[in-house]
Amino acid sequence: MINKKNLWFLTLFSLVLVLSIYYVTMPSDVFNSSSVSNEDNIGIKEVSLISSMKLDDDAVVSSKMDNLKSKLTSKDISSEEKNNLFEQLKLLNRNSSKEETIESKLKEECNCEAFVKIDGDNVRVILDSDDSSTSNANKVMRLVQSQFDEKMYISVKFN
Repeated sequence: MINKKNLWFLTLFSLVLVLSIYYVTMPSDVFNSSSVSNEDNIGIKEVSLISSMKLDDDAVVSSKMDNLKSKLTSKDISSEEKNNLFEQLKLLNRNSSKEETIESKLKEECNCEAFVKIDGDNVRVILDSDDSSTSNANKVMRLVQSQFDEKMYISVKFN
């Protein structure tokens, strides 16, 4: 009778045998293909700081939303607390939407990637731009303020 150890050995041995036969019988031009030549340039695009900041912020916002949603669906809290949680969720959604709108406007107007973070009445803008002049910063501040009805405190940083 074959025990488990022998069964595993035979299974793995057969797998190795089949793969080695497959390797030996393969045509040689597969290994000498031009797609594997040294002439091909394989480029890896470097992830920018702006992109990584956006990803990190998306993860944080997503986690906050999930947390609020789980609390909102709990049966242990009062309706007043649920209303408060719902308002926080709406504010997160509104701020995320506004941040994306401002980022796209900055991309159109300034031709550069931007990271925008809204926290209450503070707006933090980080631009991936070579033109770090005060006139460009002033233009960005006016563009961002035009998206809000109330006065916002806007900070602009160039990367």
